[in-house]
Order: sequence, then structure tokens, then C-alpha cells
Amino acid sequence: MTTPITPDKDETTVIVVLGASGDLAFKKTYPALFGLYKNNLLHEDVKIVGYARSPIDLADFRKRVSSKIKTKSEQEARVLQDFLNLCTYVAGKYDEEASFKRLNAYIEEIEAAHSGAIKHRVFYMALPPSVFIPASEGIRKSCYTPHPGTNRLVVEKPFGKDLQSSKELGLALAQHWAEDEIYRIDHYLGKEMVKNLMVLRFANVFLGAIWHRFYINNVQITFKEKIGTEGRGGYFDEFGIIRDIMQNHLLQILTIIAMEKPVSLDAEDVRNEKVQKVKVLRCIEPLTMDDVLLGQYVTDGKTPGYRDDPTVPKGSNTPTFAAAVFYINNERWDGVPFILKCGKALDNQKAEVRIQFQDVPGNIYSDVARNELVIRVQPEESVYIKLMNKQPGLSAATTISELDLSYSKRYKDVPIPDAYESLILDVMKGDKSNFVRDDELDAAWKIFTPLLHEIEAPKSKIVPEEYVFGSRGPAGLDEFVKKHGYHRPAGYNYSANL
Repeated sequence: MTTPITPDKDETTVIVVLGASGDLAFKKTYPALFGLYKNNLLHEDVKIVGYARSPIDLADFRKRVSSKIKTKSEQEARVLQDFLNLCTYVAGKYDEEASFKRLNAYIEEIEAAHSGAIKHRVFYMALPPSVFIPASEGIRKSCYTPHPGTNRLVVEKPFGKDLQSSKELGLALAQHWAEDEIYRIDHYLGKEMVKNLMVLRFANVFLGAIWHRFYINNVQITFKEKIGTEGRGGYFDEFGIIRDIMQNHLLQILTIIAMEKPVSLDAEDVRNEKVQKVKVLRCIEPLTMDDVLLGQYVTDGKTPGYRDDPTVPKGSNTPTFAAAVFYINNERWDGVPFILKCGKALDNQKAEVRIQFQDVPGNIYSDVARNELVIRVQPEESVYIKLMNKQPGLSAATTISELDLSYSKRYKDVPIPDAYESLILDVMKGDKSNFVRDDELDAAWKIFTPLLHEIEAPKSKIVPEEYVFGSRGPAGLDEFVKKHGYHRPAGYNYSANL
């Protein structure tokens, strides 16, 4: 088990952000680090070194970093200036030993100014997949701390494109890094409501008692975006919606919903219980075309369709929408469909988990809808239970209502941390419970790889169903979820639904 990095007088920590000149670093990594700093969760002695190929003047680099960070007061603006003073920059290549030796010399210069004997180094790879392997090798050979302390490597998705490429990446990393030093980051695991799933499941006796096939009819996990690819179609086309969202974000949520109770809250116990080779993911059969519905958005007359993006290869059949049904063949979940849906250019933006329970046995009322537990991940974080209630007044009719826990009302003065803030703090703590393991990756890719190869085969005749930009998705979606057990009550609309 890895140990936390603590702000002790005998310790110093250097965080190296590789790919520091890229969008991910400017939009996510540095704002998250600032969020930790302003909340006193990043010790003032921590130093942050940006590393990328582009030669950038330090003043210009700090200006770029600050351009993506919003401050709410003069006091916060002063804190931002203090944070920027911690940030420096080194230019170098990702496949050149001399560059990494220069980076190491710079890190050692920083460490030499601190009297602490324990030297921690965190390497955050905000890099494209094409340079993961040479960069991780160069860091290990030239920048690994020789002093007492820890080395931690943070790797962003995608973790390969299929089972074979994932294994190749895993083996390359394993040649130079121990598994307990590698933090594979899926930012969805840092979202407040995803972290809350564990508490909802295992700290509420009434939910624990009904969390199985006897009471749950189906589970839907949904991710919807209003925007299309917006000029990034060339990058998106290389991966598609299944790799981009379903194989990682949504499948991670599925494993948390379906996993057994961990022995304890020790990070490794939680991670072992999430996979443990056989459990959950290895109880799911590989997907076939019979299990999925694919779509691709077209223009609504105002906004360009996917193929209209000049960066998208001509005639591309890459799906921008996917729905798939998964069955977990174990005692708890046998026969319960888990329906995962994700797409771009849809009617609204949201991510949620919707657990629909069984019909009331021996029901004596008419027009009774199924109970549902809904966990809204984003936006407007909330948990609500949909239930039947008597219509107020002299009528004896039933009506659908909710027990509603909206965070904006209940916790209005409590800021919800950014997912990257939460996960970077976990890295500093040495808490690996919200990061992806190597065997977990293998099990996940085994589910998706045959389907992806079938869709992308050179002579594939699979054509996604067209749907209009701004619609709910392909026309066949309602029938798809209905076929797999979901009952949509007519006329019901949750007031906070987006």
C-alpha cells in the first residue's frame, strides 16, 4: 500500500506536468492544482514544473495557466499569483534522454533548495497516447528520485484502443514502473456523485436490502452531451463514442453499482472488490451487435452534422451515439439488464444513474408506475426516489412523486470539488481506490474488443442510425430500452430533469 505525501518539514514534493502546453493541462490539470492550493490542500512548499516540447517564456507560460483559472475575489486573485509563483517550465522532447536529464537536473536544483531528506516526485502525463511509452520510460530512467521518498506516475485515458494495445501499454509501463506507482486516471471516478455511490449502497440499510435481482428490474447509466465534435472530429473519429465514454466512464459506474461490499474502506480492499478478476466485469459476456444500438448525428439545418466536420474522414461510420445492454452472470444480478447510453449532439446535457425496481406484486391500484432511484451525476447533483403517492384532496387516485435530495438546496453553501481536484488529492494521499487497475483494464477490454473490431473491420457493413442534431438520439432508442425492460411512465416529468 502506498503512503500519503504529507506536508512535513522533512519532505519536499515536486509535481511535473508533462504536456504542460496542451489543452488538458491548461483546462484541467492546472486549475485543479490551483483549487487544491487555494483550499490549503497543496502545501506551499510543493513546486510544480511544466514540461512540454514547445519553447515558452516563463511569463507567457504563467499567463496561459492563469487564463483558464477564474477567481471570484481580490483575495483569490492574490492567491492565484502565489500559486503561479510555484509554477515553472522546462522545454524538452518526450523521446530524448538528454531532455529528461535536463529536466532531472532542474528538479534536483529545486529539491536542493529544501532541507528535507525525503523527496517526492509526482509525474502527471497530460499527453497524447502516442508518447505515453517513451515519456514514461524517459522519466523512469532519468527522473526517478534516488532519494528516500515516492515516485508516482499519473496516466490519462485512453488506455489503449483494444485489448491488444492496452496490454502493450500495460507491459511497457510495467517494465519501468511498479503497479502501486501507477495512477490511471478516469476523471469520472472523482465526481462527487460517483464517489457517493459507495455511501448510498453500503451505509443505508434499506438500500442494501433491496440491491439485487429480486427487487431491481433494470439499471440505466446515461451520458448526454449537447455539443458535437466541434472541429475535433479527426481526433474523435480515431476513438469513437464507445471508447471515449462507454468503455471507461460508464463501465466504471456499472462496476461500483454492481460490486460486492468491500472488506473495509482500505483503498486496496475497495479496488480488489471492484474487479477481483472474476467479479463483475468477468461475469459479463463480450458484446455483440445484437446488444447495441449505434447512431451518428446529422445536421438539423443549422448546425453541421458529424460528417460535415472537415476534420472527419469522408464517409466515416464512426458512432457518435451508442446504447448497449450488459448482463452480469452472477447470483446477485442474474437477468438484470444494465443499459448504458452515451452520445453527442443530443437534446440536453446530463449524466445519471437510473435504477428501476420491479412491479408491485399483487398490485391493488391502477396506473402504478415502478419505483426508481435516480442519482444525477451532473449537472445539478441530486438523488431522488420516484414513488407512488395519494393525489392530495378528496380524490383517491394515485400520483407519481419524489423524495428529492437536490444538492443545490441541501448543500447550497458547500462547494462541490472538481473531479480532477479530488483525484489529484487522492494521488497525493496515496489512495488508489478511485484509479483503474491493470487487471480491471484487461477485463473491460475483453467485453468491448470483439464488437469494436466488428464495427471497424475494413469491409464492415455496419452503418450507424442517423439522428438529428439536438434530438434525443436514434429513433430506435425508445424501443431498445423498452425491449430490455425499462417502463417509461406516460406524462411524468421530474421538475429538475434536464
